[in-house]
Amino acid sequence: MRKVVTLQHIYGKNRERMAELLKKLVENELKDLEVKIEVSITPENWAEFSLEGEDEEVSANLLASRYGTPAKKAEPGKVYMGFLQAFPEDAFTVNIGIPVQVEAEELKALGSGKPKQIASRFGLIPHLPVEIEILEADKKIKARFTKKQLDLWWSWKKASTDRVVINAATRSEIKSAIKRTGHGRDIYEIERLGLLEHAVVCRETTDGPGIVAAIGPRLKSEMGVVIGDSR
Repeated sequence: MRKVVTLQHIYGKNRERMAELLKKLVENELKDLEVKIEVSITPENWAEFSLEGEDEEVSANLLASRYGTPAKKAEPGKVYMGFLQAFPEDAFTVNIGIPVQVEAEELKALGSGKPKQIASRFGLIPHLPVEIEILEADKKIKARFTKKQLDLWWSWKKASTDRVVINAATRSEIKSAIKRTGHGRDIYEIERLGLLEHAVVCRETTDGPGIVAAIGPRLKSEMGVVIGDSR
């Protein structure tokens, strides 16, 4: 048996439901491999996958590569996968296994405003996967977002359509909510950002906040909206 702890946080009010969703998603991703999968939650609330079977080693390597593993320390100059954790007064907090601060000075690449204002402008919510580069790792760990990460967020903002960013939901749950509220024709696609984090791409004539108002009550999720500047 092989075990791998991934950089997928178990969050929300129903942790057991999320663990079961993750199990189904990973079983589908590894369906062509000979492996049995179980999911547990570590004391730090990470998803731990227990893998047993002929392809357990390949499966473990695939999961670690695709979703990352929690870092135990940060090294200056290195790039890490992580997820957005909080937006305090003077920084973004990113969890890479340990908390890291992206301070206001480094957020200027996303325009003016307080961290919460910047997060709102780009539809950023907790648990979105991100990529950062460590700048300092002494008394306080400081980082900045990679160019790849910044380019992604700016591409959302400069688009001709709105986006609705959603956490704690599978693609099928989001599709069902959109269909049940009669908005199937109002969106282009659902982009996958993480295992349970997605972005709904609206059509040019569709108002992002309106989609949130419609599907919000049907999903146990946090949502953010990016208003496309080219609309």
